[in-house]
Amino acid sequence: MGIYIVLSKLTDSGRETLKEKPHRIFEVNKELEAMGIKVLQQYAVLGPYDFVNIIEAPDNETVMKMSIELGSRGSVELMSLPAIRVDDLLKILGK
Repeated sequence: MGIYIVLSKLTDSGRETLKEKPHRIFEVNKELEAMGIKVLQQYAVLGPYDFVNIIEAPDNETVMKMSIELGSRGSVELMSLPAIRVDDLLKILGK
């Protein structure tokens, strides 16, 4: 399973949904679980993005499916970044 950092920016529609139904975030997490994605951590942040999510997924294709599925709703824009733990990077560099 790979680790991904997902930066998300709400659209006007997404902000309206969050205001009216704050727990919708957890419903989306359950939808991701059904796709084979585990949400490891979530943070609401200030700045150009509204949320930083750390997820675990089996492959890039699954993350791409998630991005298309969520993005097609018009409530959020996503940027997904594959990540490697620093310990794993050091192992790779040590070879």
